Amino acid sequence: MTRWLSEPEQRAWRGLLQMTTRLEAELNRGLQEVSRLSLADYDVLVPLSEAPQGRLRAFELASALGWQRSRLSHQLARMERRGLLAREDCPTDRRGAFVVLTDQGRIAIEQAAPAHVDAVRRLVFEGLSDEQVTSLQAFTDSVLSRLDAPAASPGTA
Repeated sequence: MTRWLSEPEQRAWRGLLQMTTRLEAELNRGLQEVSRLSLADYDVLVPLSEAPQGRLRAFELASALGWQRSRLSHQLARMERRGLLAREDCPTDRRGAFVVLTDQGRIAIEQAAPAHVDAVRRLVFEGLSDEQVTSLQAFTDSVLSRLDAPAASPGTA
């Protein structure tokens, strides 16, 4: 039997959905204004820029982003056409490939990052106390740990 959300849970859930949708849209708009990068471009460039030699195996990148292979493949193709990254064969695994940050991609992320961080700070963190930031981190850690648990599967929300 379904245990429906209480009124406060329903308001919190809908608020969370609305907040994340609007926040992603605003961050995407801001990035495109400043750098012509989409939020998805930025999401891909961040782990690549932090990786040794700016390279990750495609499956590592998909895992870091929480994306399915098909979404990543389409995004990488768009970014590769724009010169932001390149794909290279893996010498030890013929089926695998490396995703490599190009010089153009590194310049793009370095130019976009300051304005993006300013927007995140302005839209999210400037309105929160230290205690609220701690609570937000505890909340996200808790939900993510349940999503990472082996019992988590599609349709169990």
